[in-house]
Amino acid sequence: MEQKSKDPLHGKRLDAILEELVDYYGGFEKLGEQINIRCFTEKPSINSSLKFLRRTDWARTKVESLYLYVLRQKKKQERSKE
Repeated sequence: MEQKSKDPLHGKRLDAILEELVDYYGGFEKLGEQINIRCFTEKPSINSSLKFLRRTDWARTKVESLYLYVLRQKKKQERSKE
C-alpha cells in the first residue's frame, strides 16, 4: 500500500505554488505587500521570481510559509460556506 504524505508541499512544484499565490493575491503587487522581496516588487515575473527563489533558501521558505497560510485560509472559507 502506498502511503500518502500529509505534507501539503509534498509533490508541489515551486512554479505552481508561486502561480497560485499570485492568483490568490491578485497579482505581484499584493504578493509583494505580503512578502517584501524585490523579485515581487521590481519588474516582477514568474520566471525571474523562480530563478531568485531557487537560489535563495530564506526567500523560498517565506513563500512556502505563505502558501501554507493561504491553504489554511481557503479551508476556513470552505468550512464557513457549509
